[in-house]
Amino acid sequence: MTLPGRQGLYDPRNEHDSCGIGFVANIRGRKSHDIIARGLQILVNLDHRGAVGADPLVGDGAGCLIQMPDALLRDWAARERLTLPEAGRYAVAMCFLPWDERARAIAKEHVEGFIAAEGQKLIGWRDVPTDTTGLGATVIETMPWISQAIVARGPEVADQDAFERKILTIRKEALNSVTALAEYHGMPELRHLYMPSFSTRTVVYKGLLLAPQVGSFYEDLRNPLTVSALALVHQRFSTNTFPSWRLAHPYRFLCHNGEINTVRGNVNWMAARRQAMTSELLGPDLAKMVPLIGPGQSDTACIDNALELLVIGGG
Repeated sequence: MTLPGRQGLYDPRNEHDSCGIGFVANIRGRKSHDIIARGLQILVNLDHRGAVGADPLVGDGAGCLIQMPDALLRDWAARERLTLPEAGRYAVAMCFLPWDERARAIAKEHVEGFIAAEGQKLIGWRDVPTDTTGLGATVIETMPWISQAIVARGPEVADQDAFERKILTIRKEALNSVTALAEYHGMPELRHLYMPSFSTRTVVYKGLLLAPQVGSFYEDLRNPLTVSALALVHQRFSTNTFPSWRLAHPYRFLCHNGEINTVRGNVNWMAARRQAMTSELLGPDLAKMVPLIGPGQSDTACIDNALELLVIGGG
């Protein structure tokens, strides 16, 4: 297709190819499985916005953010003979873990330690059901073990917002210390511990997948018990970082189309202002979150770190 020439406010030099983003919601807040199905269909329709490698079954990543699938988790809890608190009083940490059994046990123990240290209660671990049919060899080779840590609100936590602040602290402490954890145990694979989401409100299902593969890979998204009033989807076109499972979108608060060319400066300014930062809501927990912007991330991951700090910390 030939682009039109420059005219008015239009300039063909401003044309760029990049990621595809979609969003569907029930404006009355009514949850249904249909919303998720519509979101996944939007994602399929955005397949052309993503990139593939020499192997056409390996893309740059795709994913979907939905509201907490409470009915699905209650069904799991009943089968496991576990008691799940009312919605809003428990959180789900979606975790990418190592495949090695010993490394995975260490990673889980690492996360559990911070959950207990912050006065919260681990209800249990739920392995996320997946279907690797149709995935490329490279995708399967790099695929993490995917589990959810189900965490109950501690007795000292006043409300849901305070719980969100506490689980942000837990996630930051756990992920900011993975390098030291890996070095201590002499297991480099522990560096791959990652949490796509940890919230009382939302769950992120993402990975190094093609757009049409998200719904088929994550069986939860096909389960009629999984309902939501919104679905945020993203098909990635990687331009300034290599594709990986953790760098797929959406992130915990946003997904993004484009590049932030000032990302290094932004991260440096955040670090420079750290000593001047205070938060009445986070209090001493703010110091536990350093570094506020995780190292080795994409530009979108960096701005997501900054945004969640402002939203949850009351900025």
